[in-house]
Amino acid sequence: MADTLEKLQERLAELEDQIEQEWATRRAEMRYRIERGRIVFEEGVREAHRRARVNLWLFLRRTRPMVILTAPFIYAVVIPFILLDLFVSLYQAVCFPVYGIGKVRRRDHIVFDRHHLAYLNAIQKINCMYCSYGNGVISFAREVAARTEVYWCPIKHARRVKGVHAHYGDFCDFGDAEGFTRESPRLRRGLRPKDD
Repeated sequence: MADTLEKLQERLAELEDQIEQEWATRRAEMRYRIERGRIVFEEGVREAHRRARVNLWLFLRRTRPMVILTAPFIYAVVIPFILLDLFVSLYQAVCFPVYGIGKVRRRDHIVFDRHHLAYLNAIQKINCMYCSYGNGVISFAREVAARTEVYWCPIKHARRVKGVHAHYGDFCDFGDAEGFTRESPRLRRGLRPKDD
């Protein structure tokens, strides 16, 4: 069984390389590149984007009134997102050094780059920032929780779980007491900060 898992993990690594290559191809098709963390569009692309932008007032006139009325409910969720971000950051800052767990880089999860798209009007850019923040905070919190689970209880569930995190595949099988005892120290070592 371990041999099968190793082969599957090798295939997964190959697929991840293919995904990176596909992203590079897509960037070339969309005529931009990333240089030292900055997005650089090829000549003429930004002007074409500006021409495609929907005027703000036209955008608002086309929006259904019920959509506008739901906006306060959508944006009210920013408060729990901010609190989650704050508490998860604090938890990680206090607990991870004690446990010897490498910290999750928040900037890898919360990414703001859609404001570079000239075809979005101001409201669309604000909406994109909100979605980037909300999904980024949840992704960040999930990775912090996942590393915590690896440290404390790396055991698969008895039932199938939807949407498992990236570490779940390495967990010990449900009911495998010997595997849990044997594998837990190795899994914990794998969480150490990479600069050790």
